[in-house]
Amino acid sequence: MSGRDPHQGHRAATPLELLFDLTFVVAFGTAADELAHLVTSDHVSEGILGFCFATFAVSWAWINFSWFASAYDTDDWVYRVTTMVQMVGVLVLALGLKDMFESLVEGDHLDNSVMVLGYVVMRVPMIGQWIRASRQDPGRREVCKVFIVTLVVSQVGWVAMVFLDLGIGASFALMVPLVLIELVGPYVAERLHDGTPWHPHHIAERYGLMVIIALGEGLLGTTAALGALIGVTGWTVDAALLGLAGVALPFGLWWIYFVIPSGDLLRAYRSRVFGWGYGHIPLFGAVVAVGAGLHAAAYFLEHHSELSETATLMTVAVPLAVVYACVFAFYSALTRSLDPLHLWLIGVTGLVMGAAIMLSAAGASLPVSLLVLAASPWVTVVGYEIAGHRHNAEVLAWLPHDAG
Repeated sequence: MSGRDPHQGHRAATPLELLFDLTFVVAFGTAADELAHLVTSDHVSEGILGFCFATFAVSWAWINFSWFASAYDTDDWVYRVTTMVQMVGVLVLALGLKDMFESLVEGDHLDNSVMVLGYVVMRVPMIGQWIRASRQDPGRREVCKVFIVTLVVSQVGWVAMVFLDLGIGASFALMVPLVLIELVGPYVAERLHDGTPWHPHHIAERYGLMVIIALGEGLLGTTAALGALIGVTGWTVDAALLGLAGVALPFGLWWIYFVIPSGDLLRAYRSRVFGWGYGHIPLFGAVVAVGAGLHAAAYFLEHHSELSETATLMTVAVPLAVVYACVFAFYSALTRSLDPLHLWLIGVTGLVMGAAIMLSAAGASLPVSLLVLAASPWVTVVGYEIAGHRHNAEVLAWLPHDAG
């Protein structure tokens, strides 16, 4: 475990990493289901708060594993067994999400005990892996020690929260320093002796795969909404429109995300990775929330929702706006550039989203409004294919020659 070559050619995600990711399908799916259930039951604030906490916890668990794997994946039996144990921890975390959401509705205290147990199961083998790396990669021993110390300190804090049994407000207040400790560790470590030997194209691919997993929630939400509508009205024009919207929306989001040449940019500008890497936490959550919004649409179509038609549309539109903000911010942050075309694309995208909301407020059916909303990512798709690709080519041409 002396560190992988950060310049290795054709580095790709391993089958073990893909297997590990499957546990996050379960975790994200559980969070999306709980969000849809609470917002349609008129517990909107509790649902949003719980979802933000859940997606942070799930995303953070994935980030911890993925960055270590990019730098120190030895694929020996010890590494494989510790990965299996971490998969168990993710599933335990997912099992604890329901209790956490319910505790927010009850309002007495935050019940995150099972979630913390899941983190303990994940963190113990991860700390063991960092100890292995510190011993077998002496040149980066201090880097590894930073990760070890911050992981241990923060985990002790999370466990203490369970035994303190604090109220909801106090619990979230205590989370602030714990999250800061979690963030300080990687920030400091990656600035010591050039940090860990993570691979830029491997990391870019891993994040892209997680975005695809998150987009899967949109397809699941579409299936749920379509099944609900067909169950009420049968196969109608509205059902066809809903099916088209449900596929066009995640497909469009996939297209615009992968427009960014993240691997090439990270290879050229490794120092810009911190904001990009942790900025994906709200992106992952927003993409999953789009799927949850489509689940909420299913509840509405089944007449099991307390939301209005327009409010139901907003459960998709609001996280969709967050996705757009993240994607454009990532591009600007990595390239240190601002293409004037982007401002036009953002403006027209906003107009399309506004048109969908106005149609719903004027009495258009939910499938029709969703179809118009689903056209919003295609504004950027068309803009890129017509003109935006030229700016992309210029950005790549400006990269340092030794960056590839």
